[in-house]
Amino acid sequence: MFELESHGPDTFVGTGPQYPWGGLYGGQIVAQALRAASESVDDAFVAHSIRAYFIRPGDHLEPVRYEVDRIRNGRSFVTRRVVARQAIGAILNAECSFQRPEDALSRQTIVAPKVPSYDSILNSSFSEHFDRRSVASGDVSGPLPEGSGRQIAWMKSTTEIDDTAASLILHQCWVTFMSDDLPTDCVRNALVDEHPEFAYVPSASLDHTIWFHRPFRADRWHLHDFTCHHVSNSRGLAVGHVFSETGEHVVSITQEVLIRAPRT
Repeated sequence: MFELESHGPDTFVGTGPQYPWGGLYGGQIVAQALRAASESVDDAFVAHSIRAYFIRPGDHLEPVRYEVDRIRNGRSFVTRRVVARQAIGAILNAECSFQRPEDALSRQTIVAPKVPSYDSILNSSFSEHFDRRSVASGDVSGPLPEGSGRQIAWMKSTTEIDDTAASLILHQCWVTFMSDDLPTDCVRNALVDEHPEFAYVPSASLDHTIWFHRPFRADRWHLHDFTCHHVSNSRGLAVGHVFSETGEHVVSITQEVLIRAPRT
């Protein structure tokens, strides 16, 4: 999924399959952009965030060209810009930041909700590359988050990944891949109770930001918890947190979703 072919200095090419809705999956493009950026960074630095803007839909019939710009090499932080292109032009623009790990204070300020085990829930993933066990809203307890339209699921990659320092970027890429799955659902959930006409209208991801807080294994179960914080101008803001099985907060995610009322 994240193997890229080198096409000259700081230029890489990747491919992706067609997904059920047609075309490429945004989560894969963001994940491949992160992998491309990492190829230009010294191994002493670890990705801590990526901010991506979806520009055009991707075509699964074409390869994707990732062009990396080395914005800055600092002592503590490294910054890269990645533009993903196809024949039609740019389809994604991403900014990636990498940090040299530091021995510093760590404090978790949010708590994972209490939900049933993934063992008791059926898989409902659209892709063979990851499992998704969606949690029914009535089975969730614990502190109520801000926002509405809550969407919660246990998720993990179906690909086994080794646990070496060199493989950390692959774990990050897999969570990046999965992180584009739930935001649209929670924005739609926030609307349909009062506006049922939004249940089946088309939608699209506009921008996507991820912060990696702690090391994790993407091939182990994690709880993804999303809520919608605002909807206006046909844009809904989804905010998500990813927790390990032991309740550690390992990743935070935000996404703006384009969702328009049906035309009459």
